Amino acid sequence: MKKNLHIVIISIIFSVILWVSIALSGDYFATFNVPVRLVNFPAGYTTGTDLPDEVSVRLKGQGWKLFSVNLGAESDYVVSVGNDSGKVVVDLNNHLSDNQWLSSGIEVISIAPDTLSFFVEKISSKRVKIRPYLKLDFKPGYGLSTPIRIIPENTVVHGPGRFLKNISVIPTRELYLDNLDSKRMEMLTLMEIPGMRYDDNYVRISLDIQKIVDKNFDNVPVVINDIPVNRNVLLLPGNISVGVRAGIDILAKLTKDKINLSVNYNDIVMDTVGTIAPKVSLPDNVSMIYLKPERLRYIIKKFK
Repeated sequence: MKKNLHIVIISIIFSVILWVSIALSGDYFATFNVPVRLVNFPAGYTTGTDLPDEVSVRLKGQGWKLFSVNLGAESDYVVSVGNDSGKVVVDLNNHLSDNQWLSSGIEVISIAPDTLSFFVEKISSKRVKIRPYLKLDFKPGYGLSTPIRIIPENTVVHGPGRFLKNISVIPTRELYLDNLDSKRMEMLTLMEIPGMRYDDNYVRISLDIQKIVDKNFDNVPVVINDIPVNRNVLLLPGNISVGVRAGIDILAKLTKDKINLSVNYNDIVMDTVGTIAPKVSLPDNVSMIYLKPERLRYIIKKFK
């Protein structure tokens, strides 16, 4: 029996193939959802109309032909625009010959929707800023120490002028990164907009991620600006403490002389409460946490 087992298996396989072949030789109905793609625009023209993502095509044909359509490469329902411009209304049933995947022997019963309406417009161009679409999650104590760098920062967009005039930024596709604790470099693709084409389809983003720490600087002097020649102003106190926050690499290089505290003489003259808050100027990517004290008393002396 074991010697004949392979003969039995071959017989079963042959029977199945024969049965499937006979079964698929009959006529069947099938519905396929396929993307719509407009082609063959007049030179220098395109459309920005938001079209249906797919059309539903109901077919009738021999089972093996419908089966081959289902197994074949993903097909689009192609519509040739030709020389039309302005508002165009297309009957999809008139474009069967543009779609070679609908082989002979297959009958198209219906297409839904069976018509498309869109505008064919002249292509314009405009330089537009790129905005990264990011969702970032950092490890505790870490964060961005400098603004996100985007290369390139903008790109030239080509598309229908009617839509292009309302576009001020082009977003990237969404990127989610979690558990961040070190510098990262990522490539992002730009979000596709119907009818739009970009000179740059990819951007590189640089994320300067560092441990965010605090640091205190004592005895930072406060400068008084625009004092008249016949006046002298004494601040009480004249030196104060400043608490700042930044990435650890940035704070490691920060010195007290880079922190500028000042008051304007005219602001002192206009004051009505007897104290004044100094203005703070810090290096890029450094933020202030506190001043001690926050407000200063003052004495104005007049010389003859």
